[in-house]
Amino acid sequence: MKYILAIDQSTSGTKALLLDGAGALLKRADLPHRQKVNSRGWVSHDPMEIYQNTIEAAHRAVLGIDPAKIAAIGISNQRETALIWDRGTGLPVADAVVWQCGRAQNICARLETHAEGIRKKNGLWLSPYFPAAKWAWILENTPGIADQNLCAGTIDSWLIYKLAGEFKTDYSNASRTQLFNIHSLQWDKELCGLFGVPLASLPQVCMSDSCFGETDMGGVLPGPVPICGVLGDSHGALFGQGCVKPGMGKATYGTGSSVMVNVGEKPVFSDGGVVTSLAWGMGGKINYVLEGNINYTGSVIKWLVDDVKLLDSSKEAGKVAAGADPEDGTYLVPAFTGLGAPYWKPDARAILWGMGRGTGRAEIVKAAEESIAYQIADVAFAIEQGAGIRLHELRADGGPTRDKFLMQFQSDILGLEVVVPEREELSGIGAAYCAGISCGLYGWGILEKQGRARFLPQRDAAWREKKYDGWKQAVSLLL
Repeated sequence: MKYILAIDQSTSGTKALLLDGAGALLKRADLPHRQKVNSRGWVSHDPMEIYQNTIEAAHRAVLGIDPAKIAAIGISNQRETALIWDRGTGLPVADAVVWQCGRAQNICARLETHAEGIRKKNGLWLSPYFPAAKWAWILENTPGIADQNLCAGTIDSWLIYKLAGEFKTDYSNASRTQLFNIHSLQWDKELCGLFGVPLASLPQVCMSDSCFGETDMGGVLPGPVPICGVLGDSHGALFGQGCVKPGMGKATYGTGSSVMVNVGEKPVFSDGGVVTSLAWGMGGKINYVLEGNINYTGSVIKWLVDDVKLLDSSKEAGKVAAGADPEDGTYLVPAFTGLGAPYWKPDARAILWGMGRGTGRAEIVKAAEESIAYQIADVAFAIEQGAGIRLHELRADGGPTRDKFLMQFQSDILGLEVVVPEREELSGIGAAYCAGISCGLYGWGILEKQGRARFLPQRDAAWREKKYDGWKQAVSLLL
């Protein structure tokens, strides 16, 4: 018996997954990390805490098995979170700037005249969401680092560096930085110059199924094991969902959400507010995607629990929403730190709109639940238009997919079948599958082995149009 160990380093915590030689998930170990939010809404993470939690989560995941039988390690990660560390000491110069954080908005504002040129090279709309502006902000606002030998990386390259001593990233993560040329498949000197990020500070870019180095996971394993599957979390979920052919798409529901559709081996560009990225590099080939990212989806329900105190647990949301007045016309647009795709309005702020005298706790919870599905629909429709395709189904993954109210509403508002795999940990499982295929433990057939639940539309087109029109009217108040 051999095993694959996968690390899924997400926004809220670190998961370690243990899969057997048949691809079955045997064990999961979770550790949360602090969400450091200041009075200006800036969101940060402690990189050393994330590294230490990675070691501990791996330790917990392999308890009870012979760790010498770990064949390979995969890593999936929160993608656009950016940090800089000293190449010699291996210590961060500052906390990591989380993907949700908009503190680099002014840097993007001064580059506005270059926005279209930037997009033509890297497929991304100019935004503080992406690491380039975040790295620039750290370089400009951290005293005493100008003369250091620096590494600018995303969370995958940070973990690879700490675990294996190699400074590398994969194509999926590099394509999300706003400094990578998705045509030439290399860091772009001109883009680095615009943002003021030294080319020499960026990692080597590798195929997603490469060997990124070897690690004993800080002594957890008896000897070095190859890290041979690295994917950004949304890309990991796309792969884990088996969306390896053009026209196949998925939505990952997490703190925020990603809607991503495989468009094949050539890039497709859209003016509809979605972006072009690399899906991955595997087997010597590159696949591209169209994608839209949403800042607040699962975290909307967390807000109801932690801040508004309307729920004791996020698990209550679907049940409470199901008991609301179905005719209540309340909409929540959760633009707490701006609107992401397809609007790209970083200065927008959240609103509750359309409340009546009968609007109460259940109706507000319902509006929060529905806001997740509306945002997913916005992006799915934009991708369909941009790629000139019609999705036949949407594969869904992430913790919120256990919410049957949300999944049914998602199917109804899209007018599509929503397909949910039996496992929710698709980002980490995708990285595990990539590592397992890379090391020869798995074949490609592993991608279609899991069972799936299916949600079919139960509402007609007139209902869908009325509900979605109300959402668009609410969003228009912020544009």
